[in-house]
Amino acid sequence: MTQRLQPSGEPHKSAILAIILVSYVMIVLDISVVLTGLPKIHDQLGFSEANLAWVQSAYTLTFGGFMLLGARAGDILGRRRMFVTGLAIFTLASLAIGASPSVTWMLSWRAIQGFGAAVLAPSTLALLQTNFAEGHERTRAVSYYAAAAGASATVGLVLGGVLAEWVSWRAGFYVNLPVGIGLIIASYRYIQETPKHTGRFDLLGALTSTLGIGCLVFGFIRSAQNGWSDPITIVSIASAAALIAVFMMIERRAAQPILPLDLFSSRVRSGAYAARVLYLAAMVGFFFFTTLYLQDVKGYGPAKSGLAFIPATILHVPFAIAFPRLVKTFSANCLMVAGIVIGITGMAWLSFADAGSPYIIAVALPMLLIGVSQGLTLSPLTSAGVAGVDKANAGAASGAVNVAHQIGSSVGLSVLVAVAGVASAGLQGQAFAVRRIGAAFDTETVMLVLALLVVLTTIVAADKVSQTRPLGATGAA
Repeated sequence: MTQRLQPSGEPHKSAILAIILVSYVMIVLDISVVLTGLPKIHDQLGFSEANLAWVQSAYTLTFGGFMLLGARAGDILGRRRMFVTGLAIFTLASLAIGASPSVTWMLSWRAIQGFGAAVLAPSTLALLQTNFAEGHERTRAVSYYAAAAGASATVGLVLGGVLAEWVSWRAGFYVNLPVGIGLIIASYRYIQETPKHTGRFDLLGALTSTLGIGCLVFGFIRSAQNGWSDPITIVSIASAAALIAVFMMIERRAAQPILPLDLFSSRVRSGAYAARVLYLAAMVGFFFFTTLYLQDVKGYGPAKSGLAFIPATILHVPFAIAFPRLVKTFSANCLMVAGIVIGITGMAWLSFADAGSPYIIAVALPMLLIGVSQGLTLSPLTSAGVAGVDKANAGAASGAVNVAHQIGSSVGLSVLVAVAGVASAGLQGQAFAVRRIGAAFDTETVMLVLALLVVLTTIVAADKVSQTRPLGATGAA
């Protein structure tokens, strides 16, 4: 009987993996699809230079802020139900963004789209965990997951640039409508609902965490325009610290927290979350400021600047897909460390780019290194973030991974905008653009160095301890 059931199960798993990957591609695509269209959005809707970052941050902020609540909802209400709900919200918001008549309308619906992604994303990784057995099968699935994220980030840049120049920046959002509807239909056909669990929603925890991160992002972005002595900037940063402290107290006492603090009892998982925040902060900054460099400094149009990102994908996807084979020869930790070191090299190289730098040497070659870095780093970071978690907490763990991802994206970008603003203060014209972007690349390099130190002192160190621990010894890594 087992032999007869196995063949019918394999196509089912393939369909589930395809649905998960396409949905995750859509989420990541909408982070990058707007980047190459930013100048067009800036001109048509009237954004200021500093507030332009909110096109990205409004999405990543609600994405990261409500991620934990979305993960908890999947555990309680069923992951397929939340997967479909997230898809529906995301698709509707995409349609509204495409029809945006003003700054307020776009940012409002961009935030709602981020909320839809927060409901959807934890279910993608949780469904992957529950449908693919731990070991080679899951490693392979996670590698495809990481490859999809990387490929879609660059595809979004190319697609966004081409559409912005030849059609409209709005078209990049309209594409989500048929894709979203198709995924909803396929989900009901191929994905089985997971068991429901009794529980309560930690709404107070979700509210304080979202407001805390929001105040932090707002404070950093405002500092780029008004400086650190601005009273509103100071109040925003102070409020963020207070709200995050309150959130931690709530989670410590809550019967069913949206962020179980036990997740941080593992040195490996804690290190994976911290390193992911730093790594993604640098990588989102890379996409954001390289786009500005290509268009504001080099004078590329949206389509050409989108195509200029292709070197970042050429090696990213092959290395990500090859990761399960590479890990048979080299350890996952060895590959992750090598990936971050390669990323540091590429980012430091990119920081030397100026107005007269040739594209091939100053941009394309560093992009190749950054692509290799992403292909080798994201998969083991994802696996480390859910290591040792049982199925009951799969949603919370996947939520924590995605929260770290989005905090790195939103808070990291706001920090980079603030640093770039301070570095370019008093300058004008091309000198302003070159100094601003160069300072951002320098800071991104420092972020990657810090990510490497975190990985070495937590994930790698814990692995060495487990290898040298005497037989029969106990203790959490």
